[in-house]
Amino acid sequence: AALGAALVLPTALALAVFVSLGLGLALPYLLLGLWAPLRRKLPRPGPWMDGVRRALAFPMLGTVIWLVWVLGHQSGMDGVAALLAALLGLAAVAWSWTATGHWHTPVALGVSLVWAVGVALAWPVITASPTGAVTSATVTRGDTASPWRRWQPGAAEAASQQGKTVLVDFTAAWCITCQFNKATSLADPRLLALAASGEVVLLRADWTRRDPDITQALSALGRSGVPTYAVYRSGQPARLLSEMPSGDEVWQAVQPTGMGASGSAPGG
Repeated sequence: AALGAALVLPTALALAVFVSLGLGLALPYLLLGLWAPLRRKLPRPGPWMDGVRRALAFPMLGTVIWLVWVLGHQSGMDGVAALLAALLGLAAVAWSWTATGHWHTPVALGVSLVWAVGVALAWPVITASPTGAVTSATVTRGDTASPWRRWQPGAAEAASQQGKTVLVDFTAAWCITCQFNKATSLADPRLLALAASGEVVLLRADWTRRDPDITQALSALGRSGVPTYAVYRSGQPARLLSEMPSGDEVWQAVQPTGMGASGSAPGG
């Protein structure tokens, strides 16, 4: 989010964002370098460091699960299978280079060569667009009855001109904040009830593969990244919500005129 904001901010403010990021990353080392009592409280190097190193591998492996899930949205199951095969081959390469024996070097070179050729052949499959795959732009959680519809250029404006309130969710599979919002504020029963009644139109613009039409729409809103949430009403400029809106914020933005914050019409 900070990097996306920096791309559209004035030069001085953009540099301030990057300086703040750099200071935040360097702060622990600055404190250790400037404050001797803190250094003396650090544990001494020892075998425990190897255990920490191994434990920290599990979050990295968890990241692989997330990235494979993102690839599934981008390239379908064929891309996922090709990537898993490439990772299996990489494990074989790592094993061959750590094995012992006089055959170590020729086997390692041979396995590495075979793996490199295999990755080169699999690369078009890994990077291909899915054919006939269901993406998060069309439905939510694979449910074809989802109230979310695919965003198209001009769809929000056309629906708002018909008197509808339109909420557009600019999202991407690789955006963790987007996935959190989908499961919380965008799954608010009040919002889904309005969509089911036809009073609110829900559109999802999937930017996972950097769709140029979605990029242009984001630029028109003054944004350069996701998540972005825009509410369209007839005769009004698009209203942008915060990047992590609460259910109440979304509800207040889309509720029909005359309804209170509780979600019911006066006297209802």
